[in-house]
Amino acid sequence: MTEASIKGLTPRALDIFHTLVSAYLDGGQPVGSRTLAKLSPYDLSPASIRNNMSDLEDAGLLFSPHISAGRIPTQSGLRLFVDGLMEYDVNLAEDEQSSIDGECAARGISVSELLEKTSKTLSGLSKCASLVLSPPSDAALQHFEFVPIGDNRALAVLVRADGQVENRLIDLPVGVPASLLTRANNYMNAKLEGHNMAAAMQMIRSEIAANKAEIDVLTAALVEQGLGLWSDGKGDDGAALILRGQSNLLEDVQAGDDLAEIRSLFDALEARENALRLLDATKQGDGVQIFIGAENNLFSNTGCSMVIAPYHNASRSIIGAIGVIGPRHMNYAKIIPMVDYTSRAIARVLGR
Repeated sequence: MTEASIKGLTPRALDIFHTLVSAYLDGGQPVGSRTLAKLSPYDLSPASIRNNMSDLEDAGLLFSPHISAGRIPTQSGLRLFVDGLMEYDVNLAEDEQSSIDGECAARGISVSELLEKTSKTLSGLSKCASLVLSPPSDAALQHFEFVPIGDNRALAVLVRADGQVENRLIDLPVGVPASLLTRANNYMNAKLEGHNMAAAMQMIRSEIAANKAEIDVLTAALVEQGLGLWSDGKGDDGAALILRGQSNLLEDVQAGDDLAEIRSLFDALEARENALRLLDATKQGDGVQIFIGAENNLFSNTGCSMVIAPYHNASRSIIGAIGVIGPRHMNYAKIIPMVDYTSRAIARVLGR
């Protein structure tokens, strides 16, 4: 598709293009000339409409997926429609706003719980799959605790100042008394609070190595074991990813090959390096971004698109993104403002 080829199109051809793409997004099926003749505001015969459709094909805006079938927009055609021709209301319906605001208004929940609830709500409202991306937290540490959960096992709980809570299972030596866990908890909290994990870990290990830590050998060993759970201070090695509503997307797919492609997409998204790439791509723009089909390598051959927007913390730094994955014919006019509103609602909570 070239700019010259688009400029050569008549206003009538572009109106027919608008009508065809609107019908395609509404039903997800190729649109034929007879259907367009009924929908078009012009009193045109199907033959005249076919001539205009041929011009649109030559311009790279339409193609026919099957012989003797109707037409659907190309990736370039759909991009042109979404960026320049589509009309949508930036304001959500009141009930949709209430659903999103209700999750963001909850008190006493962690950031991870907020993102989990909001992602589930967004999936339900959009009838698509939703995803939330957030980088590993480097926020200051607030609390650490070993919580016994059975014979020789404990849950190591780390709470950060930004509300994120991380849990790790740990195996304990046989016969460890509760008093040892208490001593380890007290020591860890005295050293960790107000520091990030990397700084606190370096300080604690230096004290233990120099025999300056005011704890016995067994307690020091437990502290060292607890520190080791967080991979030398790095936490999770990649972006945290929440996917919800995958079934919504799978229900829209009929063919077996397409189903396999969608499942491969979900597997690819679970790979943390891909989640980080998506997050980086989101940071390159401002506000809502739309990736149609193969514009992002993850979605090649899947027939899917993604609408995604970053969310910010109190200092206006982008710390994550939330979005929707749907079929190429998803309702962009509805989903774009929905994703935008959700990202801003999350930012309001994190900015308090």
